[in-house]
Amino acid sequence: MVRAKKKKSAPTAARKKGKTSARTQAAPVRLARVAKGKKPQYFADPATDKLLWMTISLMEELSVTRDRLDSVERLLDKKKLLSIRDIEKFVPDSQAGAQRDARRAAYIERVMRAVQAELEAIDPGASGGDDDPLAAVSA
Repeated sequence: MVRAKKKKSAPTAARKKGKTSARTQAAPVRLARVAKGKKPQYFADPATDKLLWMTISLMEELSVTRDRLDSVERLLDKKKLLSIRDIEKFVPDSQAGAQRDARRAAYIERVMRAVQAELEAIDPGASGGDDDPLAAVSA
């Protein structure tokens, strides 16, 4: 008994030839990164859990930063482009300073995300303006 070959459907054949439909060309859907449900609680005091979460987030950020810095320093040393002394004496210009400020603000926002989420749950109008983050934690 000889089996007849299955005929490929047009969309499958077109994809294999490198053609894409309008549906696959659309921008990917981005979902909000908000956890659903209740967060697990490890300690009796929820504030301790928040501090643990913030500490672990800081550890993660610092670990990645150290790895990247180590890579850059090794590459610079290998190619003999900069010395450690050049790095230590570097003073950023105003544009670099502004970029560092923006990056630092985003970093603080990520670290303080747990506290900000709780404040927004208490007061949905809370936007985290110029309030002191330490004052928000101790409240």
